[in-house]
Amino acid sequence: QLQLVESGGGLVQPGGSLRLSCVASGVILDYYAIGWFRQAPGKEREGVSCIATTDGSTDYAQSVKGRFIISRDKDKNTVTLQMNSLKAEDTAIYYCAAADLMRADWPPGIADYGTWGQGTQVTVSS
Repeated sequence: QLQLVESGGGLVQPGGSLRLSCVASGVILDYYAIGWFRQAPGKEREGVSCIATTDGSTDYAQSVKGRFIISRDKDKNTVTLQMNSLKAEDTAIYYCAAADLMRADWPPGIADYGTWGQGTQVTVSS
């Protein structure tokens, strides 16, 4: 059974960087989309970025384009989200999730993600 564990959150000043990791276990990520989502207090969960483990295709929310970079390491079954030029509005709990690309189109919608991690807190504040 696929399980996802996030790490790398923390407190950072505006303009700083953080690197989030999502490690998968139980299943080899051969044909999945791994997405990063975030949820701020009082707001709906929103998609941040996703990557296809098949060919490395990526997709980004407009709000993070040019600042965040998503990548995958097949050998480590890991997806990383490099977050640069962080802003206060990036503060949220960040979740990674997996969508089976045998059952979903690219890029998957939030309803296509069937497995979620527990989340990691990112706080951007001076």
